[in-house]
Amino acid sequence: MTSTVDPGTTTPEPEIGKARARKEDEHLLTGRTKWTDNLVLPGMVHLAILRSPLAHARITRIDVTEARKMPGVLAVYTGADLAEEQGSLPCAWPITPDMKAPPAPSLAVDTVHFAGEAVAVVAARSAYEAHDALEGIDVDYDELPVVLDLAAAAREGSDLVHPDLGTNVSATWTFDSAEAGTGGNVEDAIRDAEVVVERTFRQQRLIPAFMEPRSTVVDPTGPQITMWSATQVPHVLKLMLAMSLGIPEHKLRVVAPDVGGGFGGKLQVTPEEVVTLLVARRLGKPAKYTESRSESMAAAHHGRDQIQKLTLAARRDGTVTGLKVELLADMGAYLRLVTPGVPILGAFMFNGIYKFGSYHFTCTNVFTTKVPTDAYRGAGRPEATFAIERIMDELAAELSMDPLELREKNWIRHEEFPFATIAGLTYDSGNYEAATAQATDLFDYDGLRREQAERRDRNDPVQLGIGISTFTEMCGLAPSRVLGSLAYGAGGWEHASIRMLPTGKVEVVTGASAHGQGHETAFSQIVADRLGIPFEDIEVLHGDTQTSPRGLDTYGSRSLAVGGIAIVAAAEKVVAKARPIAAHLLECAEEDLEFTEGRFRVAGTQKAVALTDVALAVFAAHNLPDGIEPNLDSEATYDPDNFSYPHGTHLCAVEVDTETGWVRIRKYVCVDDIGHVVNPLIVDGQVHGGLAQGIAQALYEEAVHDETGTLLSGSFAEYLLPSSADLPTFTTGRTETPATGNPLGVKGVGEAGTIASTPAVVNSVLDAVRHLGVRDIDMPCTPMRVWHAIESAQGGAR
Repeated sequence: MTSTVDPGTTTPEPEIGKARARKEDEHLLTGRTKWTDNLVLPGMVHLAILRSPLAHARITRIDVTEARKMPGVLAVYTGADLAEEQGSLPCAWPITPDMKAPPAPSLAVDTVHFAGEAVAVVAARSAYEAHDALEGIDVDYDELPVVLDLAAAAREGSDLVHPDLGTNVSATWTFDSAEAGTGGNVEDAIRDAEVVVERTFRQQRLIPAFMEPRSTVVDPTGPQITMWSATQVPHVLKLMLAMSLGIPEHKLRVVAPDVGGGFGGKLQVTPEEVVTLLVARRLGKPAKYTESRSESMAAAHHGRDQIQKLTLAARRDGTVTGLKVELLADMGAYLRLVTPGVPILGAFMFNGIYKFGSYHFTCTNVFTTKVPTDAYRGAGRPEATFAIERIMDELAAELSMDPLELREKNWIRHEEFPFATIAGLTYDSGNYEAATAQATDLFDYDGLRREQAERRDRNDPVQLGIGISTFTEMCGLAPSRVLGSLAYGAGGWEHASIRMLPTGKVEVVTGASAHGQGHETAFSQIVADRLGIPFEDIEVLHGDTQTSPRGLDTYGSRSLAVGGIAIVAAAEKVVAKARPIAAHLLECAEEDLEFTEGRFRVAGTQKAVALTDVALAVFAAHNLPDGIEPNLDSEATYDPDNFSYPHGTHLCAVEVDTETGWVRIRKYVCVDDIGHVVNPLIVDGQVHGGLAQGIAQALYEEAVHDETGTLLSGSFAEYLLPSSADLPTFTTGRTETPATGNPLGVKGVGEAGTIASTPAVVNSVLDAVRHLGVRDIDMPCTPMRVWHAIESAQGGAR
């Protein structure tokens, strides 16, 4: 029987805003993780891939005879063997109509274009036998000129990575405020400026270095080909594989099981996924490939790698009037999935939080004989934030102004929102004043400035530097029309469905595919509040294109601001479908019903029925209104009209030993505004992880190649990642300016810490030694580079 009398209940505490421990962590911590590499299928073969030791060479001969004879080997394939099947790896972002995009085979056929490129694959009964057999493959190469210097590669007459293209320039993309109608002519602003500051910054090449190396298992033996992959993008991967390899889409299933981090490094259709699928299909057996850490660092895509030339025009009082950006971006040897578009995302963020009267942006994408670049945490926006925050400090130094005062003079005031920017975006909400006031208070900005002056006065060998980064970012990467205007090959919507089970439990199916973000917890909290269902009674399903057939996955801080809102919309449809049934059970009109805390109540009475009871009544279908189907399950697709714009103020104090160049972070304070917070525990984790990654770019990480194009930083012995001992205790705070474009008022947080922290740290290092004549230090600011910059500025006199 369905109760129609409300016994009276205590109002439950809202789930949104509660610091719940992540429900998905238990099986990770207790060793029941389902990594791709843990999968074992009957009859499965193991793959090993032979990679080129040379950065640029013609393959003149491959002899696999001995390898095929080795124990346990079932097959050996070269690029020539798979040439007709493998096609070319997809690039989904042709940023200009004339963009040059060379064929990108998964296995090189006749020429290799970076050290680490795959040239042959062995299939054997065990991983050990497969790797042993690599020694039996004999390859002859005819070396070709390497192209490593980005600036030189862009010039006429340079050696060519792909001679058939006739140039190393893939595309040139521009935005001009005068042409777009968003502002004036930047050349006029520079000509008429009272002060012009011109600087060139280097964004070093970085390696995503995710926790779990990439792994792929393919089973071709069922009615569908099933691929398990450590990927961020199972839906995108399925579509791209189907289109690239000619597989009927309904005959392909992609599953992302537990995925150990991604940072953009698993936002890809990889050569290894294609090769594993082709080999499995040829042999008619399940096949597995799992990369080693050194393979991951040498062959998985890298991030950043740009030369940024900025020209800033201003008045003597510090008012900025124009910004010109000339960017060279290293594509590496090929265009991967979104390679050419990554630097273009930054085009809309170089203006940051500031009011410019004119703006011009030019990006030239250039091929080199290095590993391809692609998305890396923040994807274009950290690069832009670094550049604008660095040059704002340079302008402050030029004018002898406090850098915080200069920023305040130029930023968008809270009463000016929504604000149409010089780059053509509309920032919906923000309060930079509030975030900065809280940050400076937590930081003791004035006190640290006094200590800095005292250290300088006494010529202390350990100097104090203070760095500032006041930032915003465009995230919730989504609006399909905007992406279409940029020639992106897909939309940005997200899909969700909610299944109401007869016992009142709930299954939430989302197209957002988690790889450590806490989706299951946060999405359960949203549904719990919207439907009045206990948090523990909600299961979130994701990462399987058969369970969740529609979705666009996880990147660009879009999971909550896009995927979460799709879930809200689906929940609202559940309530709407339940309403006429509840009215029928309560013998009242629909318009007389109120829905709160999971119950439909007749207004002004105690008569009520729980949504869970409606779900059971729907299952029984004994007493439903005429014409109503017995089903509460609902789905929704959400495509926002705008990005979301989190912002914040990050302040860093470092101590720099001027005699050794050693840098120690003494204090780090950040106050971020990400709109309403669903789970503060998850937010803090995201911020802390992002800070570690951004600080790592400032002080530690760099992919380094020798003169032959060989990666020298090919293991964690050479590629320096900070440990907890290298990082300070972070002081974090929050302000909440709700987003106006979605019903939760949420923004993104997954990339904020990485975007903001790098310029804060580098600005603090330079602030510590600027009075010694140092104007710039290339990242990472290692002790050697800092010491050398000081010595050079002092003329080597010390």
